[in-house]
Amino acid sequence: AGPDIVSQTRQVFANLTAVLAAAGCTLQDVVKATVYLADMNEFATMNEIYSEFMDGHKPARSCVEVQRLPRDLRVEIDVVARSQS
Repeated sequence: AGPDIVSQTRQVFANLTAVLAAAGCTLQDVVKATVYLADMNEFATMNEIYSEFMDGHKPARSCVEVQRLPRDLRVEIDVVARSQS
């Protein structure tokens, strides 16, 4: 995914988009997102990319700084989505 917050956040959204599509959903179906950052100082950069992918959609969201993520990643995001069918 790359060593920096920009490339990792873009990869997270590529992964989320694929998983949601497999379930018949899109990012517009997300009702809750939790963002885990290795460094809260990277929030603004992550948030710019988050906003780009969410395209005006604003689900409930929380963001926490964690001591360490698997594989020493900079960001991890999990979502809860609601199926329209």
